[in-house]
This record gives sequence, structure tokens and C-alpha cells, in this order.
Amino acid sequence: MDSPHDLIRVHRSPTTAQPVMLHSLTGFLDAGSAGRLAISTLLSELPNTEIATFDLDTVFDYRARRPRMTFLSDHYGEIEMPTLSVHEVTDSAGRGFLILHGPEPDFRWRAFAEDVVWLALELDISLFLGVHAVPWPAPHTRPVNVTAHSNDPALIADRRRFIGDLEVPAHVAGLLELRMNDAEVPSMGFAAHVPHYLSGAEYPRAAVALLEAVSAQTGLLLPLAALRQQAEESDADIALQVASEAENLQAVMMLEQQYDDFMLNAAAEELASEDLPDGDDIAAQVEEFLAERDHREGQG
Repeated sequence: MDSPHDLIRVHRSPTTAQPVMLHSLTGFLDAGSAGRLAISTLLSELPNTEIATFDLDTVFDYRARRPRMTFLSDHYGEIEMPTLSVHEVTDSAGRGFLILHGPEPDFRWRAFAEDVVWLALELDISLFLGVHAVPWPAPHTRPVNVTAHSNDPALIADRRRFIGDLEVPAHVAGLLELRMNDAEVPSMGFAAHVPHYLSGAEYPRAAVALLEAVSAQTGLLLPLAALRQQAEESDADIALQVASEAENLQAVMMLEQQYDDFMLNAAAEELASEDLPDGDDIAAQVEEFLAERDHREGQG
């Protein structure tokens, strides 16, 4: 069974009726590698079987994102070729769900989106749910917040808003959500807020927040113990690195005050829309921090 644009080959149908499909495409929308860590945890700790594969050669730019390969003294050893696929996974309570994972396509976005919508309809999924992570001006010393988004207000009715309207660079995950809504497939996503100064490193705490949000939304029983332990170890290492420089401590303290002030306001019974931080302000803070960091590194 092949898709309309021949980008997907389905090997078998899922055994679970109307399964939830999680999706995470690495690359642009994966600050702190939170989505990758979340998905790799599920696939390593839960029983799973590949049920569909994508023709990645037609949508992936290998020269822009060269795969890793080894050279062993006098010969090449092996190469880690990327894959884009769908796995059927069984949660800790025996309930099945699906995971679409792999690198974000570089080419043929329209065809890719149409084929993924076709797949969702063929498999009769009950919810198309993305897990992502974005840089955010928040300190690592506070809980990781998660923004929920969907074109169906009912799916996110009990979720707090953290930001107003803004324009962002397009990405495949957002395009998929739009196309799923056009096809009347229930769809939504979670975006974890990763401290902007940690967005380039692995940040397990954000992966924990994503899986907790998924579990609360879907009722899936997901393994979190090992990932939480990894997050605790990472948090301890971050604390040591931050404490090594007074400038870092001061920056974190400023972020803590900003975070606490916002959360105090957000706890009010009614939060006026004008109290939400402006998207341009958040982007400016992130850019200012990165510019200062690059300047300090250049002086070093």
C-alpha cells in the first residue's frame, strides 16, 4: 500500500483501532533535543514495530545535513543513514499508539504533507499530536512550561496561553497540523519551553515535560523513570556550570524574577490578552542573549 506521491510505504496496519499518532521531526523545532530524547526513550523502553517507511532520499538534503560515518585507520567502517518512519508502540498498560519520527524533510513539503494526511486517514488515527521544543527566556531553575496549540479550541481549553500573536519561520510540523485540520483529523501539539542558553545542548527536563503532557492528554502510560533520572543528572551539571561564573548567576537571577512575575500574573483568575508577552519581545531577548554569548566566546 503506497501513498499518492509514493513517499510512504505501509508494511502493515496497526493492531489498535483509532490509535493516537505522535510525531516529532528533528531539526528546526527541537531545542534541547527534547523531542528526540522523548521519542528515543519511548522506542528504547516500550515494545514497538515499524509499520511504515518514507522514501527519505527524495526529501532529504544529505549535503546540508551530512550523516556521520567512521574511518578506521585505513578503511571506512560504517555510516549512520537517517530514516523517517512510523512505529506502532505499546504503552506500559498494553495500549497501542503510533510514532512518526525522523528528520524534518528539506524538499517537497506539499507532497510530504499530503502523503502524511493520507496515512492518517488510512490508519484512522484518533489524534495527531506533535511534540516539539522552542528556545524560551526562562531559567533552568524553574519548571519547564509547555505551550499547547491546536485549531480545535476544545483540545486545549484547559491549557494556559504563554504568548500572543507572532510570525514564525514555517516548519513541516506546523504545516502538518494545518493540513490535518483541513482534512478534519483532530490535531494538536505541545512545545516545551527550553531555556534559550541551553537550546543547543541536550535538555532532558524538557523531554520529561513533553511526555508528561502527552500522557495527561491521551491517557497513555509512558515510562519516565529513566528520563527523570537523566534530567536530574543534567540539572546538577547545569547548576555547576552556571555557578562557575558570577555573570551567569546574575543572568539566571534576572530570568527567575521575570519568570516568577509572569507566573504570578498568570495565576490570576482572568488574564487579559494584553498581559501576554509579545512575540517580538521574546525573540529580541533570545537574540540579545545569543549575541552576548557569541561576543564573550569571541573574546575568549
